[in-house]
Amino acid sequence: MTMMDEEKKCWVAFSVFPGIGPVRFKLLLNYFGSAKAAWRAPTSELKKIRLGEKLSDEFEHFRKTFDVEDYLVRLAKLHVSVLTLSDPKYPRLLREISDPPFLLYIKGRKTDSPINLDRTIAVVGTRKVTHYGVEVTQRIVSDLVACGFTIVSGLAYGVDAVAHQTAIDSGGKTIAVLGCGIDIIAPPSNARLYHQIGEEGCGAIVSEMPLGLRPNKGLFPARNRIISGLSLGVVVTEGADDSGALITARNAGEQGREVFAVPGPITSPYSKGPAKLIKQGAKLVDSVEDILEELKEKIGVTSKTLRPQDFGRNQRLDLKNATKEERKILACLSDHQMHVDEVVRHSGLTISVAAATLTVLEMKGIIKDFGDKVYGLV
Repeated sequence: MTMMDEEKKCWVAFSVFPGIGPVRFKLLLNYFGSAKAAWRAPTSELKKIRLGEKLSDEFEHFRKTFDVEDYLVRLAKLHVSVLTLSDPKYPRLLREISDPPFLLYIKGRKTDSPINLDRTIAVVGTRKVTHYGVEVTQRIVSDLVACGFTIVSGLAYGVDAVAHQTAIDSGGKTIAVLGCGIDIIAPPSNARLYHQIGEEGCGAIVSEMPLGLRPNKGLFPARNRIISGLSLGVVVTEGADDSGALITARNAGEQGREVFAVPGPITSPYSKGPAKLIKQGAKLVDSVEDILEELKEKIGVTSKTLRPQDFGRNQRLDLKNATKEERKILACLSDHQMHVDEVVRHSGLTISVAAATLTVLEMKGIIKDFGDKVYGLV
């Protein structure tokens, strides 16, 4: 960690004190003018601004005993950097929400703000993911990565872990937002994933929680608002009607972000969450095309055709990683160009599946629309 000025050290110190969150910190900053002035303010002054007597006394004890220099050494040993709300590298999307974290802890190989990205999307869902949930999450995430998106999720069991791992396996980047201290690997079974993301260049681990804070249910709503806040939209692939993923989706709606939901078998309790969201107005998703259509203006695509160069990917498809639908369409186009109606007839796919798959292949730079819905290999 580079040398840190006194003001930033005070931001760090406030982030460790359990009684100060974004709202109270903003109050302190507005009243005293700086974190440094607030840190040094007399207890009598703190009590004047609605911190309350008990909290003010607790803070007085905390600042007498807390050693910020020792804490910074601990962060450095863990290769954790900090980013404050006053930093120009703070994520633009997250800054827009009503209660952004005033400080973020970040663990990633790139030190130049690996989370300040313009094309991020959250993929979340149940911890009790089914085979169907795994399949649709893998498919949607791999296609999103192919279109240049960074995948945001919460490093939990189930859909979160599948989303992170698929992003990595697809050659993309992923951001894991924790509901605990950044030095805590929870659940322990995701240790390998944690190291891939935080230490092997596959993305970044993010938390607003201080070191050593163990996970508990009360922390997850705060974590979920960061997941949605970092993202252009939230995709819920699977979850019960009381799933925590629905909290993330609700946050997204309140933050003015897009909400997407993948329908599932009506016999599965884990399809009820997405179904509930769709009834409430979420965009139904059965292919990445649905997501791209909704986000194209936000990611700077204004032409009628979503072109591969718009997404920074223009490479040949590795057939062993292609879906069966992609392989069928590529077989049709292997010798000559075809109209979409011919593709449907020869591939045996439904028109909706064929159209969605053609769009994905086009954005991967494998095929091209030569006009009037006539497609061919690039």
